[in-house]
Amino acid sequence: MSKAPGNAKPPQPTEEFIDIDDTGEGEPEVGGIAGSAGGGYAWEEEYKRSWDGIREDEGGSLTSMVANLQQQKKRRRRLRDTASVQRGIIRHVIIILDMSSAMLDKDLRPSRLELVLSNLEAYIAEYFDQNPLSQLGIIVTRDGKAEKITELGGNPMDHIRALKNKRHTNARGEPSLQNALEIAMNTLGHAPAHGTREIQLVFGSLTSCDPGNIQLTIKAAVTKHMRCSMVHLAAEVRVFRELCTTTGGTFNVVMNEAHFKDLLFESIPPPPLHSGRTKASDLIQMGFPKKIVDRIPTICVCHNKPVVGGYVCPRCKCKVCELPTDCPICNLTLVSSPHLARSYHHIFPVPNFKELESTPPRSSYSCFACLRSFPHPNTLIDNSTGRYACPKCSHQFCIDCDLFIHEILRNCPGCSALI
Repeated sequence: MSKAPGNAKPPQPTEEFIDIDDTGEGEPEVGGIAGSAGGGYAWEEEYKRSWDGIREDEGGSLTSMVANLQQQKKRRRRLRDTASVQRGIIRHVIIILDMSSAMLDKDLRPSRLELVLSNLEAYIAEYFDQNPLSQLGIIVTRDGKAEKITELGGNPMDHIRALKNKRHTNARGEPSLQNALEIAMNTLGHAPAHGTREIQLVFGSLTSCDPGNIQLTIKAAVTKHMRCSMVHLAAEVRVFRELCTTTGGTFNVVMNEAHFKDLLFESIPPPPLHSGRTKASDLIQMGFPKKIVDRIPTICVCHNKPVVGGYVCPRCKCKVCELPTDCPICNLTLVSSPHLARSYHHIFPVPNFKELESTPPRSSYSCFACLRSFPHPNTLIDNSTGRYACPKCSHQFCIDCDLFIHEILRNCPGCSALI
């Protein structure tokens, strides 16, 4: 058992703990421990003298500095993975949330747990907006146990409501990675073979209290084609990274509050499919049920509760409450045509626009989409032109329209105008 780096508390001898990865230099490879002379966190060093990063212009105003900071943030957001690879648009994701006593630390404001819960609510809403054919479930772990608070489902309000109820639950004890993985694998084991099986973990504890050999659980996750990814709030732990790399996922350690949101939201777009992890299917049989509103409430087959509205399965004529889902009677995948159309952009994404280093001759003076005049190069960072050209139609756009096209519209107006 090695000693936790930085400000981490030493483990108690009564629990079973997992060793921290030792890089040989006494500091973690990635993450939140600053490694400075004061031994504090990275965000503490960043905000000790925050006024050093602010500079006034010649007129004594901070307007240009604020505009440049906003421009830098937009330029970081605009670069996305648009490679032409096979992606699974039917996803089954289980979120494992650490609710141990380590989540009560206040190194991330207002606390680790409050930060995670608030961002997870936004994450769930955005996840279902970009993945309407997918399903999601939530598992929490504390006191060496794991509990499933929501089943796999396609209604975001059920998951958000469950997270809001957990705000009043006390975080205590140690998490159990093995117990949480076992419940997640049992849940995802019933998912159809043509969909992805993903586990997204959010941990703040450097330890895990497991009843058995965690290595056997990792091997079982690989055998069952699970893709595990983790966002850690403190430091790198060897067994956590091993779980992610072995199953083909990603492991990241946050530096501050904004960085946590960026890392968490990176898992919203569907990941590339790896050969052997999902069953190749030429055709997937789906049903497009008809929406009905009854005068008298009838029992649905998914919750066994009387409801007025719902959808009728085209094969077995049973009633379900929400879409997308699998019919509990005939196992037919039930979706709606708008959901299928909204998932199209993941398969054929809009390519990243190229930032022009200089203003081309005879180029337009305004954005092709919003008709707003391009800013003068001297007002932007690194003498940027503020112009972004589509590699297909060569029309030029401003950075705001670039983000709008890639995040919301999902179609290039210049390419659409040429059709």
